Amino acid sequence: MKPAGCKIFFHSPELDRYRYPPECPFDTSRAGQTWKLLRSMGLLSGQDRKVLSPRPLRRLEIEQFHTAAYLDVLQKADRGSLDLRGLRMGLGTADCPIFEGMYEYAALAAGATFAGATALLSGEASVAFNPSGGYHHAQPDRAAGFCYINDVVLGCMALAKQDMKVLFVDVDCHHADGVQNAFYRRRDVMTISLHESGRTLFPGTGFEDETGEGEGTGFNVNVPLPMGTHDEAYLMAFKQVVFPLAQAYDPDFLVLELGADALAGDPLTHLNLTNNAYADVISMLLRFERPILVTGGGGYHVQNTVRAWALAWTVLCGDSGVTDPSVGMGGVMLESMDWVGGLRDRVTVPPRNERAGIERTVQATIVKLQETLFPIHGLIPP
Repeated sequence: MKPAGCKIFFHSPELDRYRYPPECPFDTSRAGQTWKLLRSMGLLSGQDRKVLSPRPLRRLEIEQFHTAAYLDVLQKADRGSLDLRGLRMGLGTADCPIFEGMYEYAALAAGATFAGATALLSGEASVAFNPSGGYHHAQPDRAAGFCYINDVVLGCMALAKQDMKVLFVDVDCHHADGVQNAFYRRRDVMTISLHESGRTLFPGTGFEDETGEGEGTGFNVNVPLPMGTHDEAYLMAFKQVVFPLAQAYDPDFLVLELGADALAGDPLTHLNLTNNAYADVISMLLRFERPILVTGGGGYHVQNTVRAWALAWTVLCGDSGVTDPSVGMGGVMLESMDWVGGLRDRVTVPPRNERAGIERTVQATIVKLQETLFPIHGLIPP
């Protein structure tokens, strides 16, 4: 059944106030820049869509996942007090620096994701997009990988509380370890993460044999990818592993972490995607005709990330078949002279010898996952 409801984009000027330290590669301005670009293109107006300002989550709401002791330390660190316990909880590192407003920002970003889940549950929205969300590394009692409060876990928990099945798909280049750990023994939330292999990228987890435990066995799926993975190999894995498992699971709600750091040119990662692959992934997920909650995530080439998220919004809203008003306008619409082809990236094809090696590695991963997971879900491996 096709979901009713409008498309909600979550953003507010308050979110734009907060910044990680300038030496940190995580740039919170990406969400505001995405909002600005979409507004300039007229893609946030219309009867079927609206922009909403979130409220910060309250302590008790955050404590549904995070420990009170951790939140106490996090709030004290925000006020400039960091002790040995805070260091042991991952604070004060290059990845999770201390800065003024860190707790308020994390609670506000999480509030947007939580509000998105609430809007889907009520039927107010069929699509909710929070580009300020996607903090999938945060653990109950520890910060990690630029992440202080795990909004994704809180959003999935809110949806699953209604006795609904939730499919979480993460296309961020880094493994969704915090989300995996939260639901590793559960089957009401199926977690699927496509990411650069932990052999070459933080957090060093997310291998094929991490498939869940107890009731959750077979409901945690990892698709580790080799460096240089391109669109064709990526979509091959999605079509042959993710889509069949999603069909078999038949979720009530979809949650997508749309980290843009798997794009070619990202300074922290080593995959080679274009945003066309992201658009294709979203189009395939929309075929399930289920309400979908989308968050941001990584993405350390700011212009590429903003363009990818803007393109994602057009696909989520069904505008992908409409002529892109930015095509040919380059710096006028996109504030960049690098590319005048609109929101979509150039289609790229790796050299044949490089492509063949990557595709062999990805195909081996596909076969392993099909043999391991398909029988659990009543699917027959090809």
